[in-house]
Amino acid sequence: MIVDDNEIDRLTALAHARQYPTLDVVGMFESPTDALASLQHRAVDVLLLDVDMPGLSGLELRAQLMQVPVCVFITAYPDYAADSFAVDALDYLLKPIRADRFRHTVSRVEQFFELKRKAQLFDLSLGADTIFIKDGHRQIKLNLHEVIYLEGLKDYTRIVTTTQPYTVLSSIGNLLQNEPFQSFLRIHRSYAVQRHYIDRIDAQQVHVRQFTLPVGRSYRSVFRQDLHD
Repeated sequence: MIVDDNEIDRLTALAHARQYPTLDVVGMFESPTDALASLQHRAVDVLLLDVDMPGLSGLELRAQLMQVPVCVFITAYPDYAADSFAVDALDYLLKPIRADRFRHTVSRVEQFFELKRKAQLFDLSLGADTIFIKDGHRQIKLNLHEVIYLEGLKDYTRIVTTTQPYTVLSSIGNLLQNEPFQSFLRIHRSYAVQRHYIDRIDAQQVHVRQFTLPVGRSYRSVFRQDLHD
């Protein structure tokens, strides 16, 4: 569903979305209030929302629609980016939309739903230094020291190891409360890293192996303090 008070921007988002068979646009709304009323009677998987709209802002609308799995904000204002992740935005696009940037967003949306599907197959149990992930009838053993970082995906957590990623049906917050994960450094509401994999720290990013991860504004001082403890 697309919600934007500017007609040209709505049609632009629609034109981009129509390039991808995985996206089926079921509604477009100028008014956030009308979109909210419509969503009382239908379920959608993805919201494409403008931020600055009359009545309800896109952020306020998303806050009332947290049951929708994926939200992508499309806006002319970069200043709302940090606030967007407080309402579980999957991505944040700046207008005018570039085709390559929209393609990247669609890839992230597809990956999210694929991980969500796969996570239903996994079960997680914890040992002192070991994670056992149940995949069907198999038990996969992961050593904690091989886990590079954790990425929170709403109710799921992506566990990225030195060999491959896995996904478990547990929020990153719940996972970090377990004793084996308490040595991980929380750098963002969606990311936690292992100290010994950190190669470099910039003002707003951490480099771990081949990955570059964001450091959330509210986590910066605590992260740097933990790093030097």
